[in-house]
Amino acid sequence: MSPVLRGSWLYGTVLLTLACYAVTIAFAPAAGHPPAAALGTLLFLGTSVHVASTAWFWTVGAVRRHMLASPGRYLVAPAVLVAGSALLAAALPAAAFGWVLPGFLAWQFFHFQKQNLGLAALAATSYGAGGLSRSERRAVTGAGLAGIVGLLARPGLLQLGVDPRLEPLRPFAAAGYGLCVLAGLALLVRRPRGRRPVPFVLVQLLCLLFFLPAFCFDSPYAAVAGLTAAHGYQYLVIMGLVAAGGRRAGLDRLLSLALLLNIALLLGTGLNLASHLHGASAPGGRALYGGYLGLVAAHFVVDAGLWRLRDAFPRAFLADRLPYLVPHPRPSQPTGRPGDPTAGTPVPAGGRGD
Repeated sequence: MSPVLRGSWLYGTVLLTLACYAVTIAFAPAAGHPPAAALGTLLFLGTSVHVASTAWFWTVGAVRRHMLASPGRYLVAPAVLVAGSALLAAALPAAAFGWVLPGFLAWQFFHFQKQNLGLAALAATSYGAGGLSRSERRAVTGAGLAGIVGLLARPGLLQLGVDPRLEPLRPFAAAGYGLCVLAGLALLVRRPRGRRPVPFVLVQLLCLLFFLPAFCFDSPYAAVAGLTAAHGYQYLVIMGLVAAGGRRAGLDRLLSLALLLNIALLLGTGLNLASHLHGASAPGGRALYGGYLGLVAAHFVVDAGLWRLRDAFPRAFLADRLPYLVPHPRPSQPTGRPGDPTAGTPVPAGGRGD
């Protein structure tokens, strides 16, 4: 069963990513026009719903105790982000608050590439390819950073109302992106044959080429929407597997999946409504939009902790839920903090997934 589940995760992730690119490129509306209803639904599930699904972790006792034991990351930082963004949006004119968006989007796209690194690390570990080398990580990260600069240099692609004046950097970003992709390909070829299984190669290529549409299209939906939707669907796949995983009875798994589905759809609907208030004239509407941005940013912060596989608790939790992707630690050097439910759990070197 494990090889089937492992293959379902990997090939499902690859196919969903490519499908998101294909659909958003094929059905991208003309400039200034809204997307068709079907494309809007695809983006709703890949954006607001995937962000809202993070709240499911609070329904898992072990994860809840872990988060409460680290209130700085899981309570204080999200509260500050939500409240601060809401207050800032309400206090500033809409035009002035628009200057917050380039920084927010840069963080969002960096979060996308960190998730890609996590997918590559999972593929490498689960298919026996060994860990990612520092150079391989740098190639993927560099490709992401170049993609971010390339997008910010074309604010029209991000439908921003402000212009950071980075247009002269776009050719350099494209060149840097190409160099990072070539470096990543060279590093793949240099791997011994036994350490480059086809599934791992597919995911690594996906990570390196993730931002390619940003340099190929002038339509915001063709250039950006596919990245956003692909990131969200990748996340929903792994969240579904985590919710259904572990050594539990079938009814418990169904209840867990039902909780995930309801939380993601209900909270996602609220987030989606708030996301359309960017043009609100009243301070209350602008505050709701700012709170929406703060919640999305809080999702970045929470995920960065819960999916960091080099830490004891996330690795132990995911090894229990997804043993076909995250092997149980071998007896070695114990790690963990006093009071941590995983204190004394050995944690071998592993990758980070956001």
